[in-house]
Amino acid sequence: MRITTVRTIVQTVIFLMFLMFVFATTFSHLDAAPGLKWVVSKFLEVDPLVGIATAVSTHTLYKGLGWCLAILIPTILLGRIFCNWICPYGILHHLVGWLFNTRNAKQKIESNRYRPLFALKYYVLIAMLVACVFGYLQIGLMDPICLVYRSFTVAVVPEWDRTLLELETIAGEMGTTLEPLRSREDPGGFVGGWVVGFILLFLVGMNLVIPRFFCRVLCPLGALLGSLSRFAVWRIERDPHKCTDCDLCLQSCEGASDPHTQLRMSECFVCFNCIEDCPHDALSFSMFPPKAHEVTSPDLRRRHAVLAGLIGLLFFRWTKSSAASTENFSAKVIRPPGSCEEQEFLERCIKCDQCIRVCPTNVLQPARLEAGIEGLWTPVLNFRMGFCQLQCTACGHVCPTGAIQRLSVEEKMGLGDFEAGGPVKLGTAHYDFGRCLPWSKNIPCMVCEEVCPVSPKAIHAEYRQLMLREGKKLVASATATSITLRDYPAPGEAVGEPSTFRPQQYRGDQTTSYHVQVRERATGLTRAYRIKGNDADTVLVDGTLDPIPRAGDVAALHLEFKVPKIDTELCIGCGICEHECPVVGDRRAVYVTAEGETRSQDYSDRLRNRSVRLTKTASLVAVDGEVDLLAMAAGAESRRTSTG
Repeated sequence: MRITTVRTIVQTVIFLMFLMFVFATTFSHLDAAPGLKWVVSKFLEVDPLVGIATAVSTHTLYKGLGWCLAILIPTILLGRIFCNWICPYGILHHLVGWLFNTRNAKQKIESNRYRPLFALKYYVLIAMLVACVFGYLQIGLMDPICLVYRSFTVAVVPEWDRTLLELETIAGEMGTTLEPLRSREDPGGFVGGWVVGFILLFLVGMNLVIPRFFCRVLCPLGALLGSLSRFAVWRIERDPHKCTDCDLCLQSCEGASDPHTQLRMSECFVCFNCIEDCPHDALSFSMFPPKAHEVTSPDLRRRHAVLAGLIGLLFFRWTKSSAASTENFSAKVIRPPGSCEEQEFLERCIKCDQCIRVCPTNVLQPARLEAGIEGLWTPVLNFRMGFCQLQCTACGHVCPTGAIQRLSVEEKMGLGDFEAGGPVKLGTAHYDFGRCLPWSKNIPCMVCEEVCPVSPKAIHAEYRQLMLREGKKLVASATATSITLRDYPAPGEAVGEPSTFRPQQYRGDQTTSYHVQVRERATGLTRAYRIKGNDADTVLVDGTLDPIPRAGDVAALHLEFKVPKIDTELCIGCGICEHECPVVGDRRAVYVTAEGETRSQDYSDRLRNRSVRLTKTASLVAVDGEVDLLAMAAGAESRRTSTG
């Protein structure tokens, strides 16, 4: 069996395994087979660039990322074998290039010659690693594993599911179903998914211009492995005595590594196409061939490398100057349960969107610019799209870098051993009183209370009473159980007009009741009675009027109804109230912000602490009516030490 056939088989198996992991990364699959949570993110965990970059930015190596060291071993032995044999994004580019390659033999040879443009990926790597030194992790934007996971999560797989859902009717007419082929029942929607999709199409489509465009020109992981492959034990060796300079070895060269002359080891993908294409057996795969026959180091210019490092440094400084993670932090940036504090979160998150993929309610969405440019495509909760399920902690179990910590359901809900710390709070709900139906329009609505999942409920009902418009009346006559009313006279009038009501207008219901308050002219005493019905001008009260009002006494019609109130001590910011709120438009009547989140409560720095604990501490350490900030900070720091 030819070695290229073996490579094709390996590529097929690896890519099918990648697709299986992507389709298995759903809440239903992880719930049915909990062991999947240990394997669905393995491609990200074995990514050496992810491991090295997060270790540099956080000064720690997350335990799952230790697998990346295993990839360095075949790199030291064989060179950049990962790029063409294991990387699913590289395999995708290889497949597209093979399917749509319409060049003739001469054009293939010319398109696979090395170009100085191919050194760009090394400068991209330098810029990103320099930024990582300062805690600015952006490798997820360009890392191929992160990029392919993000593309499939928010663009490819949802479109696949939507297409199958549309074809379900046709399949039903044929007596079959396409449901087993769908990854989830509801494909959902993703903010900015079309941008990610078009980026994927552009990068893949560029293979028609430059074969393996992304791998040769932009890939920082390829640059990292290319830098290490200079130490490879086995390499492509050209025998100059057999070589006739026919350049046929360039026809199918995946890396444009110049096997027809001095091999560029940092560019070789170890595809073995050149060995099979050579008609004179001038190429072989040898151990420790003479280095005089190859170019071992990447084609870098020192000044260009310094400039790339400077760009990485300045990009870090300029994006931090927006203060999007400190004093200019947007309250709309609500992170998944178990997330690290914002600055530490940004030092860990690689924008792979695995958490978004596994979320069962579609509440997790890729961020645009609400978290600043540094937070682009990181996960945020969008409660217009969904809500955080009370007993779901799946996002933390698939996060490969620890940006979202693994929580148990008990820890998230503050039960059992975690009762003292309370539940994990994502934020706090608030009301827009100008849009809330009961508060602004006197329309009964308690949907938010009904759906609130915590116990006791964070949203409860209070009764509010107000006088109706033109509700001030005069008593015309009365009996022991009814009062006939007339309008209160306008200025300049001696007697008001007879009142006109709709039949049973003031009967009320389970959430609303009407009352009449009667003030005696003689004594000034006021008594209130509940109305149980009415006709054109008379209200029937519940009970007996004692004393019976006299003609000319002032009466006022009041409406008593339920209004929702939020207990901030109990609210966990799950967002189901905002998601289910019947008020639609640009903003719901109830909305959730990051204020009160528990992930930042142990930081004494007011620019990082968005919890309610710091506010409460401030009220406790007030001295002579002024807040003692030093005492407040010391108290918060002591709590952080005790909990750490």
